[in-house]
Amino acid sequence: MLQRFTTNVWKGRWAYFFIAPAMIPFAIFTAYPLVQGLLLSFYKAGVNRDKWKYIGLKNYTNLLTRDPVFPTAIKNTFLFVLGVVPAAMVICLFVAVLIYPLSQRKQTFFRAAFYMPVVSAGVVLAMVWVYIYSQEYGLLNYIFESLGLLNLLNEGEKIGWLAQTNTALLSLAIVVLSWSLGQPLILFLAGLGAIPEPLYDAAKIDGANSWQSFWKITLPLLRPTMLFVLVVLTIAVFQVFVVVQLMTLGGPANATQTIVYRIWVTGIVGSKFGYGSAMAVILLSIVSVVAIVQFKLLDRQLN
Repeated sequence: MLQRFTTNVWKGRWAYFFIAPAMIPFAIFTAYPLVQGLLLSFYKAGVNRDKWKYIGLKNYTNLLTRDPVFPTAIKNTFLFVLGVVPAAMVICLFVAVLIYPLSQRKQTFFRAAFYMPVVSAGVVLAMVWVYIYSQEYGLLNYIFESLGLLNLLNEGEKIGWLAQTNTALLSLAIVVLSWSLGQPLILFLAGLGAIPEPLYDAAKIDGANSWQSFWKITLPLLRPTMLFVLVVLTIAVFQVFVVVQLMTLGGPANATQTIVYRIWVTGIVGSKFGYGSAMAVILLSIVSVVAIVQFKLLDRQLN
């Protein structure tokens, strides 16, 4: 068996040679830290390596049974995913269908407009949104006040969008949503371009209207693109961190705590490397399970 394995490796030596430029950095910067993080999660580890102590699964039991904040972070992260991912997919699919019939120049404009937040600095965008949500001089409160909506929502008082527990998480979700529209829109436009036009012509001849063509042709043929966008977008939103760090610091009253932010606060700021690594392993497990479920559910429809 070993000889057969060695023979197969030798026969495919050129294939391994060509994938080496990608696999070597992956092994060094992704696979090795992943294994090290998994091993570190079984230790009580701090800055002084000489004092590291093997404690088995104690970090995990403490996280799930004794940590008062981590369950809240898990709940908030899932709320982010459940709110942002479906909204982003629906908005991007709707916009893509609307602008696809336009000329190439107009499509390019909309692509650039929606993709601009993706390539812009997160710090700059967060500061812009901090101004928009400001209670004293924010643009959002000004608009609500001009329309007379503050009297209906808050009895005329300006709303502290990032300072109230009932609005902070939703406010951050809107920010994350605004950052998440660029890539899905471009992918949906590419998917629409791959659908053969004769299918729509045949549907018109058969008397199908626009909604029927969308439901029977566009949506089924876009399912591979939708699966890819769903998985990638879900993984990205599970890792939400920048907006929390720059806009709320997890407050007020832990209303915007997320898993990645807790990892940073505990593992990096608090120097509890083992405890933070356990959080990261739990996050990896959650994301992996969710991605597998998404693949299983949508893959059945594709087949």
